[in-house]
Amino acid sequence: MVNFTVEQMREVMDHTDRIRNISVIAHVDHGKSTLTDSLIAAAGIISMGRAGNARFTDTRSDEQERCITIKSTGVSLYYEFAMEEEKEGYLINLIDSPGHVDFSSEVTAALRVTDGALVVVDAIEGVCVQTETVLRQALGERVVPVLMLNKADRVILELQLSQEEAYQSFCRTIETVNVHIATYQDEAIGKDLCVGPMEGTVAFGSGLHGWGFTLNKFAEMYCGKMGSEKKDKFLNNLWGDRFFNKKTKKWGKKQHSAEGKELPRGFCMYILDPIYKLFDVVMHERTEEWTAMCAKLGIKLNADERELRGKHLLKNIMQKFLPAAEALIEMIIKYLPSPRQAQKYRVETLYTGPMDDEAAEAIRQCDKNGPLMLYISKMVPTSDKGRFYAFGRVFSGTVATGQKVRILGADYVPGKKKDLTIRSIQRTVLMMGRATEMIDDCPCGNTIALVGIDQYIVKNGTLTTLESAHCIRAMKFSVSPVVRVAVEAKNPSDLPKLVEGLKRLAKSDPCVQCYTSSTGEHVVAGAGELHLEICLKDLQEDFCGFPLKISNPVVSYMESISGSSDHVTMGKSANKHNRIHFECHPLHEDLVTALETGALGPSTDKKEMARELVNKYEWDSDDAKKIWGFGPHGRISNLLVDSSKGVQYLHEIKDHVHSGFQRVCEAGALCEEELTGVAFHLMDATLHPDAVHRGAPQVMPATRRACLSAILCADPILLEPFFLVEIAAPETAIGGIYSALSSRRGHVFSEEQRPGQPILTVKAYLPVGESFGFDAALRAATGGQAFPQCVFHHYGPINSDPLADGSQANELVIEIRERKGLKSAVPTCSDYEDRL
Repeated sequence: MVNFTVEQMREVMDHTDRIRNISVIAHVDHGKSTLTDSLIAAAGIISMGRAGNARFTDTRSDEQERCITIKSTGVSLYYEFAMEEEKEGYLINLIDSPGHVDFSSEVTAALRVTDGALVVVDAIEGVCVQTETVLRQALGERVVPVLMLNKADRVILELQLSQEEAYQSFCRTIETVNVHIATYQDEAIGKDLCVGPMEGTVAFGSGLHGWGFTLNKFAEMYCGKMGSEKKDKFLNNLWGDRFFNKKTKKWGKKQHSAEGKELPRGFCMYILDPIYKLFDVVMHERTEEWTAMCAKLGIKLNADERELRGKHLLKNIMQKFLPAAEALIEMIIKYLPSPRQAQKYRVETLYTGPMDDEAAEAIRQCDKNGPLMLYISKMVPTSDKGRFYAFGRVFSGTVATGQKVRILGADYVPGKKKDLTIRSIQRTVLMMGRATEMIDDCPCGNTIALVGIDQYIVKNGTLTTLESAHCIRAMKFSVSPVVRVAVEAKNPSDLPKLVEGLKRLAKSDPCVQCYTSSTGEHVVAGAGELHLEICLKDLQEDFCGFPLKISNPVVSYMESISGSSDHVTMGKSANKHNRIHFECHPLHEDLVTALETGALGPSTDKKEMARELVNKYEWDSDDAKKIWGFGPHGRISNLLVDSSKGVQYLHEIKDHVHSGFQRVCEAGALCEEELTGVAFHLMDATLHPDAVHRGAPQVMPATRRACLSAILCADPILLEPFFLVEIAAPETAIGGIYSALSSRRGHVFSEEQRPGQPILTVKAYLPVGESFGFDAALRAATGGQAFPQCVFHHYGPINSDPLADGSQANELVIEIRERKGLKSAVPTCSDYEDRL
């Protein structure tokens, strides 16, 4: 029975200090959804007996079947909690996010609209590759983390670690998490974000069995009515090197007494010991002993519960002894920031406009009476086929049913009408997992779903009532859509439905790309095999409703150069009146990274950009001051530079040259894949005096031909995407891992023993093109003992010359060209360059 009403939730929404917006983030299979069930059960939405097995936030049938979360799911929960003396109502807007790396974009979308993150780590596996990725994403969004060490029951029952070994294992995991937090945390938050049991920001427990605790829980239990002074003193002895000497009745830092006797550690003696004893007597069915322990601890079991045995009985007792929801709610409410606190330091990473304008000030103050600033982070499909809820967060102002708003898309420029729509909101609803609850309005600091504006937003956007407002910054994803398939309808008459279905698919997922290629194919691009499989399933079953023909998956390659062009290349216009001369040079790796991450780019001050290029990358000062353009749009990694001297009419053709440069960045010389890491220098130009004869149709093709020719004269290379693969397996499976990787051109660069366990963690780079079916091949090679986790890491060169007949790169280029319907012969410099 739900123990709160929508009216109670709406009342709390006006009290910003009593709102917490949190994401649950973790590596795949570390127990996010099972742990979230305890919070859902504490709010009365599901029964406590079902917590851990219901996986309430896995709302799709395929999520329940596969036992993994695919889409992030929002649910708003109301709790009574006493921060000081009196209990008050608190609203927790919780988003359960996926752990599988292919769905990392869902994690980014969840983190954008939340201020805190509950990081769940498997107490046995420890920090894994995706744990680090989601932590980095969270800290990049200035989201404050707290930690839950999950699956503590397995430490006791399966690994059967001694109390001291369990403590050391917990210590190592917390330390590893803090290393990552210290590496990526943003100083602007103004406090150290590292977590610790003493600070109350680490909980221990089991999501599946629904129990958990913080040190504070045990300190309160033992101290009872001894007062806060004694409780705080006692709390300090429950973690770290604090040992109790029963003879002297004193605490100390030394593990051995003066007589050489080993002293018990505070954490083991007061916390692990009673838990271990309870586990032991229940699992060994010593009924009298566990009955006596339950009576002493005040745990009441009904007649049915007393009939249970083994893990079922243990779950019931532990849920009553140490309810996980209590520990989590305490941690979330006490140690995670309210929207009013968080938006003070988050505004700089959120808002693209000036930090002193009306919108920025309203976001900073979390002002419900200010102008509306609302960010839509994802589109959630409704039960009405083809329609979506626009799910997001109100950062300032109040959004209401019937309100007229300005919808700003990704390409909106302040003061212009491009990508701007003005529409009214039909309804505002609260997301409650599978269900929704309608409310009239929603003030700032809350997550909300909107009805009636889905056709005006593709993936995300900004809603505002202020005419001068800028957009809220677009999200940066940790994964790239590098795996593609072409789709077509089996029946040609279904083509319009397919086009409509692809539009809906593009809305439904933050990362998927749907576009029509130059050959007329409808292409769907995803982050990996599983992501693509789920997207195609949704396309066929939900958005189209008919079977499709799907090509084999292919990989997105990139082109670049490894040297400078050996001579200046020339392009002539079709009318032979204009000549444009180019040469190209490779960009430094660090400069490419700076361009891709946005540290340098079109928004950087020109003087600052020139200084950086001259001082750090040793550019010529004249070239550094005359950067004409950046490309391609969306993923900047190439530069257009004016290195010419005294050319007449040059600035009149600047836009046409830039358009030709953009075309080259989008489709390189070898096989029309995206170009990266190249600087094109315009060396000279001869232009017709009459503007009619040097228009775009003359200058753009000439620029393109000269640039493509320059690439082919500069040792072109083909780059392929690589996954970082992390494989956990016992030592006996190592031979199988190496053989599976070497057969697919994988390169192992790290092999580490997991402390205290006979498990090795192998890290390797694996070409994405070789990754299809890798999971099955690895399981076959290791007898099912190895578990891989692949995350996109980087693009790396194929170590062969694409212009040399018979080389691996050459064969790949020919294959890509044939697939795209281009001439199968690999082009040479003379194919594009015009001669004098």
